[in-house]
Amino acid sequence: MRGTTALVDRRQESLDVAFVIPLSGPAGIFGPSCEACGELAVDEINSANGVLARELRLHVVDGGQAPAQVAREVADLVRAGTVQAVAGWHISAVRQCIDRVVAGRVPYVYSTLYEGGERTEGVFLTGETPDRQVLPALEWMARELGVRTWCIAGDDYVWPRASARVARRFARSSPLVQVLDEVFVPLGTEDFSSAVRRVGRSGAHGVLMFLVGSDAVRFNRTFVAADLDRRCVRLSPLMEENMLLASGAENTHGLYATSGFFETLVTAAGLDFSRRYVQRFGYTAPTLNSMGESCYEALTFMARLAERAGSIELDRLCAAADELAYESPRGVVRMTGNHLLQSVYLARADGLEFDVIAQLAAPPRS
Repeated sequence: MRGTTALVDRRQESLDVAFVIPLSGPAGIFGPSCEACGELAVDEINSANGVLARELRLHVVDGGQAPAQVAREVADLVRAGTVQAVAGWHISAVRQCIDRVVAGRVPYVYSTLYEGGERTEGVFLTGETPDRQVLPALEWMARELGVRTWCIAGDDYVWPRASARVARRFARSSPLVQVLDEVFVPLGTEDFSSAVRRVGRSGAHGVLMFLVGSDAVRFNRTFVAADLDRRCVRLSPLMEENMLLASGAENTHGLYATSGFFETLVTAAGLDFSRRYVQRFGYTAPTLNSMGESCYEALTFMARLAERAGSIELDRLCAAADELAYESPRGVVRMTGNHLLQSVYLARADGLEFDVIAQLAAPPRS
């Protein structure tokens, strides 16, 4: 029977989750905050009677390794019965490999913003997608800032490539947006000089960045060293506070980001989450950011969904997911199909912090 391996024996006292987060590679800059937010979620869930009265426990897997290696580690944990679910922040190339080894076996909550289109049964997606994040931001910047021409700069793997296709398709039908050129580099690139020269030659007034972690940091430094920030803004759906710190305040002028969560977002739910984070880890904790919060979101979602289903059996979780709604640090969120819908915001970098300047309009619900 499909999903039986996802059913925790009622004699067990814990629900064990393979917590896949980046501890190495270009996305490793997010790892400490992802791990801390996961710990906060575990503390809060367990203090509220756990998941269906079972203690939630995390088994950390380094999602910054080669995708096939990550998938092998997760598959071994699932096969041995060590874990009964998978969750966390990791790039789409890793997600696709994990899909192949856990599909139909255990629930998998993928917290990362991603390119959209994932329909694998039992995979639940709590991050932003381009239609609700990137495209409304492009429209806002055209209307409010007059930025209509763009060059895409991305890492060469599935999320940047697929998201760029979404942006190009949108530009073909929009009178406000035009994509003039695009350049992709290997994940983990250290020298961005040729990519930045190509951006400059494009003549675009904006750069749409699909770059991960330290790659985006190096791009920012090279971009400003070439004086392109004097005539060209940058927009990233994957830019957070750690990356601002690593880029340096002198390299964040004209930099915009779009996300469902910013540490500086002044909402009751967001401020309360920040307070609890500092209370738990202190003021020297890893910088709170959207990637870390998304890991908290994934584990909280898993607990809420299991509570609604009354089980962690895959069939029952899938049946219970649609229209699940609850209050999170991102405000009120709601599942439709296997995607979590949420408010998305646009922020402008102000030195080493983000100034949230707009809530983006969501596309009509289909």
